[in-house]
Amino acid sequence: MSQHCCEHDTPAAHTLQNPARYRRILWIALLINAAMFGVEVLAGWRSGSLSLLADAIDFAGDALNYGVSLAVLSAALAWRARAALLKSVSMMGFGLLVLGRAAWSLWQGSVPDATTMGVVGFIALAANIAVAWMLYAFREGDANMRSVWLCSRNDAIGNIAVMLAALGVLGTGSSWPDLLVAVGMAALALQGGWQVWRQARGELAQANHPGHAH
Repeated sequence: MSQHCCEHDTPAAHTLQNPARYRRILWIALLINAAMFGVEVLAGWRSGSLSLLADAIDFAGDALNYGVSLAVLSAALAWRARAALLKSVSMMGFGLLVLGRAAWSLWQGSVPDATTMGVVGFIALAANIAVAWMLYAFREGDANMRSVWLCSRNDAIGNIAVMLAALGVLGTGSSWPDLLVAVGMAALALQGGWQVWRQARGELAQANHPGHAH
């Protein structure tokens, strides 16, 4: 799972070589990530898999990120910073939710459904590969475009971790592999959310500085 690969600034519209295509790809990426967030949340709750719920954080964060990029493609720095603050709160909120659920699962001692974990993890991997493929043409663009592509590429690591956790649960008959992956991913979400928060607060202060051009 990526920590802060999605902490990028939305490029100004005039810097894009093909803004119509870039906007269209962002819309597709947003819809894919929003759909996969819903799938992983539902599958996570039904199967009892915390690693699926934790991986859903990535999809939620990416969907928010693409939505923000579309909404403020040519907006001022202050608005982009405010949107980033919303994203950071969401990331940390989901991270805390997963950690709380992990503590509850330890107390309950239930074992998640490994088959559901593996199948949904594979579907999520395919979704991230599809988004990364669509964004591949922009990998050599400005820092923002490159970071968007890298974010989708790096998110595949989280999907692979879920699949490995599924194999661990299947092989051991224990929930520990799922819990370890989930706690690790939730911790990264909290760290990434805090980093986004600090960066966004700094950018907001910069935007509100009297000498800053709006």
